[in-house]
Amino acid sequence: MKILTCTTPGTFDYGETEKPELKPGHAIIKIKRIGICGTDLHAFKGTQPFFSYPRILGHELSGELVEVDDAPGFSIGEAVTFIPYFNCGHCVACRTGKPNCCAHIQVCGVHADGGMVEYLQVPSYSLVHGEGLTYDELALVEPLAIGAHGIRRAGINPGDFVLVIGAGPIGLGTIEFARIAGGNVIAMDVSNERLQFCRENLGITHTVNPMDGNAVEKIREITGGDMASVVVDATGNLRAINGGIDYLAHGGRYVLIGLQKEAFSFSHPEFHKRESTLMSSRNATRQDFEHVIASMKKGLVNPATYITHRVPFDAVKNEFESWLDPATGVIKAMVELE
Repeated sequence: MKILTCTTPGTFDYGETEKPELKPGHAIIKIKRIGICGTDLHAFKGTQPFFSYPRILGHELSGELVEVDDAPGFSIGEAVTFIPYFNCGHCVACRTGKPNCCAHIQVCGVHADGGMVEYLQVPSYSLVHGEGLTYDELALVEPLAIGAHGIRRAGINPGDFVLVIGAGPIGLGTIEFARIAGGNVIAMDVSNERLQFCRENLGITHTVNPMDGNAVEKIREITGGDMASVVVDATGNLRAINGGIDYLAHGGRYVLIGLQKEAFSFSHPEFHKRESTLMSSRNATRQDFEHVIASMKKGLVNPATYITHRVPFDAVKNEFESWLDPATGVIKAMVELE
């Protein structure tokens, strides 16, 4: 089968290897769609934590189940996706219902080789039924689940002002699920095009570009002086993370979904006087995947709006670098395999 490997930062190479042979307790998926995410882009640039080279990228995946062992209820030939965070099952996080932050986690396409292949073997416990969704939709469940998990962590109450900083693919999913949770959502980004997308496609009334003036005052005006009960960083940008506390209401929650390599910092008095809650949000759980799928089936989320670029598998090497350039207008690039 054909594979595509990120051999070093900035370099992809096609190759061939044997199709995997089914192991006990595993399943083999014929890959149909590969969504390109920020993790892949950062890995290509060499700025992704928890990463080593060479690595086969790809974890936003869908395909046809072609072989399976020990997966009751699953059938050969059905459309599936899977939870790409392979957990150990026995560490403190796994024992307490948090396999998404397993102490020994192996994330497909990050710690272990991923889905830029024709056939991928995954643990049977990770399989997720397609529920009648298309391959495109199923490949978007994972990135949307990242935002859904962060919003569930935030514990949004109906009517809370929720500021989502960063309107990239993960931020857009976060915005969607903050809205579904009943939040009054404010989208912040330095790209007016991304903010326009939020207004036109997600129905977001309040958008702020921090480059256009005093963002703190704009948030204060929108919230009637209260500031945001929940601030979510979906940028992974150090400056944005350090500045997020300035938008937080007293008694508010600050959730970090975005990830970067450096130490972050903000004023202890500003954090303390608010009695702020700071939390990270890593990956997602089966509960989040099921919430995303149910929301898609109810029409609460239209994943088709996210896909701006499509390429066949054979064209990824030549096209990938262009997706790093904001001028291309890429929100979600989707790789297609037959």
